[in-house]
Amino acid sequence: VQLQASGGGLVQAGGSLRLSCAASGRTVSTYVMGWFRQAPGKEREFVAAISRSGASTYYADSVKGRFTISRDNAENTVYLQMDSLKPEDMAVYFCAGGAAWSRLEREYAYWGQGTLVTVSS
Repeated sequence: VQLQASGGGLVQAGGSLRLSCAASGRTVSTYVMGWFRQAPGKEREFVAAISRSGASTYYADSVKGRFTISRDNAENTVYLQMDSLKPEDMAVYFCAGGAAWSRLEREYAYWGQGTLVTVSS
């Protein structure tokens, strides 16, 4: 499966953005989907994951209550709604697909190219 992330941009602190991850080559419903991010000078970190059906979600503590992961399997797309953005949310955001219900990078075999989110204070 090929993944294409989009929707990044510049937003003021307190604002919102919605990221999209479009899949092609294979139906996205086959995979657990996750979002990860990498800030400048830092390691990539887990943000959120969603089960194949969308019934279960899991968030990093740093984004819980502000970010919402969702999926539309009919559209082969996964979303990350980001509200109440903070400067520390600024990073390149990656979507990923895997077989296991996990927050670990190594469990995700398929990765999109990343989309940059910039949050101004």
